Amino acid sequence: MNKPICKLLDISTNLDINQWLEQQAEEYQLKFLLAHAEDGVIWGKFKDGKLLTADSVFDFLPKLRSFTLQQCRAFGETSEVMLWQTDEGFKARLIQDEKNTEFITENQILWGTQADKICGDFTLVSDGSQGLRHAVPLTDIEFDKNQKLYRPLRLNVHHYIDYGDSGVARIDLSRLVNLTTFKEIKK
Repeated sequence: MNKPICKLLDISTNLDINQWLEQQAEEYQLKFLLAHAEDGVIWGKFKDGKLLTADSVFDFLPKLRSFTLQQCRAFGETSEVMLWQTDEGFKARLIQDEKNTEFITENQILWGTQADKICGDFTLVSDGSQGLRHAVPLTDIEFDKNQKLYRPLRLNVHHYIDYGDSGVARIDLSRLVNLTTFKEIKK
């Protein structure tokens, strides 16, 4: 069984996060960004060599800043670059599929039962009466107005299996692959 490439990446101490992520996106064909910061979740997408984040169209959403960033994942069909904060500064790693890499695919359901507003390349979605909102970098999302709990957004994840010395299978590594909708998965 072929395993994915998994390696640490060099990262500067005086990091310009956007510029560094744009370089990684170009090198590894990354499409989306999902970041977790002290002030919330940040979605982004790479378009024409630039990183667009949700705060560029919805100014009340959190911004991608090094001093609030906990971790982020830039991902695409064949690779993921993860950046995370440590006591010593940022660390980064790459997971990249090799030819014939074996994995299990999971489509995780994301929050969002209705679209509040579409602006640019992003859709601000909310979830029921809780008022939870985030802006995803998709605009063609079909919500079912008859089902109040219907959540069409999906985060596609690959889980890589390792059999170890004993032969017991376990999930050894996971990475983000794509952001899509339930409608797209069914095709």
